[in-house]
Amino acid sequence: MNNEISTVPTAKETHLTLTYVNPDKLYDPTPNGYTTAVVTPRGARTAYISGQGGQDSRGALSPDFADQVRQAYANLRTALDALGARPDQVAKLSIFVVNHDMSKLAVLAQTVKEMFGDALPAQTLIPVPKLAIDPMLFEVDAIVVLA
Repeated sequence: MNNEISTVPTAKETHLTLTYVNPDKLYDPTPNGYTTAVVTPRGARTAYISGQGGQDSRGALSPDFADQVRQAYANLRTALDALGARPDQVAKLSIFVVNHDMSKLAVLAQTVKEMFGDALPAQTLIPVPKLAIDPMLFEVDAIVVLA
């Protein structure tokens, strides 16, 4: 079996390397902004970032889906910064989309690729009827590998 396996040293630390696995017998998920599986290094610490919505620092939410997605990922980046972590240390994302339809995939894939580059985390998209706050259209949480 010829799996596509790549490793990316994270946070400029050679001892903290995530391994990205996209088996040849599965379709290539990278155009959609994720990796099939991510293996974390032995002995690494793990942090769990709670769901980040599209609220700005004042708690305001744009009614636009794309704006909420961009803001949620900016909020995720702020949480990573607070941990001293970088996007390439994120092993797994769970995203929640209100009233998901295929038109939203392009926004999601583009935003993830902008933030993560080639270090695409494993990801699960979960369509939901609503989130914690009625105007919320999007939420993302993350599992992060720390040195």
